[in-house]
Amino acid sequence: MAAFMEKIYDKAKKSPKRVVFPEGNDERTVEAAVKATALGVAKITLIGTPSKISEIAKNKGFSLAGIEILDLNNLPNIDACAKEFFDIRKGKVANMEEALAIMKKDVYYGAMMVRHGLADTFVAGAVNTTSDVSRAAIFLIGMKPGIKTLSSFFVMILPDKTFGKDGILFYADGGFVIDPTDEQLADIAVTTGATYRELMGEEPNVALLSFSTKGSAKHERVDKVIRALALAKAKDPSLNIDGEMQGDAALVPAVGAKKAPGSTVAGKANVLIFPDLDSGNIVYKLTERLAKAEAYGPIYQGTAKPCSDLSRGCKASDILNVAAINVVRLQNSK
Repeated sequence: MAAFMEKIYDKAKKSPKRVVFPEGNDERTVEAAVKATALGVAKITLIGTPSKISEIAKNKGFSLAGIEILDLNNLPNIDACAKEFFDIRKGKVANMEEALAIMKKDVYYGAMMVRHGLADTFVAGAVNTTSDVSRAAIFLIGMKPGIKTLSSFFVMILPDKTFGKDGILFYADGGFVIDPTDEQLADIAVTTGATYRELMGEEPNVALLSFSTKGSAKHERVDKVIRALALAKAKDPSLNIDGEMQGDAALVPAVGAKKAPGSTVAGKANVLIFPDLDSGNIVYKLTERLAKAEAYGPIYQGTAKPCSDLSRGCKASDILNVAAINVVRLQNSK
């Protein structure tokens, strides 16, 4: 386990939060719930079929002690939840029957639990699609004040400790927003800066990346980044952010000093904001392979309370890691 995750676990144990895993019938989810409980990083609720969950635990030799299990076929207050969902989505949901059918889906009920404070966060996506996870989050948890964009970030841990904070960099968005507008890019920058504060306990240095540094090239795509910078500064005047900036100018002090003299970010960025999903996704995968970096994510950000989507190919350890990361974010969120 990376030292980063060891620190996350240690922090999570100090004040574990309530985490709901909606996909309780999934073997990986049950394993993650058992490990999270044993480690003391979270208080877990599983949603699923009790007999199925018990069967998984028995076959794996797991103890379910300390884990709350909610029966997916007999969910508490389901009719009231359906009525609330119908009111929230009035005009979008045809009738109460449709609202009830949606609320009986594990991920929507899990999101409703977070909405009502019955859980602090949810982690799903091992079984559910990204579209269902994201809709449940947006419809029922909602967005942070001033933020309209649901985005994602990666924690990248490089063997070369000269970059970022001891080799730790945050990348965004590498998993969700395909071609952000200037306003969406500003949201992503501000949100990732806040996420960095929550997880790292220190101020971020946010670089808005481009193929241009401070006017070295002219193009509408460069202009978008420049507009995003102004919008981000307006949203969070305390944020140390700069752009537009090439990758080497953001990370290498000598290059930053030459290409962007006077910048408080150039050469010491620890948060990299990519102009589109093409560049964000390509670079995170190349960093992982070529630099032999560890990558944690994509993890959702921008919602009023942290929640997370997973890859359907995830491992139990991925579910556990994301849950612990969300606990720490909750501990430090404002």
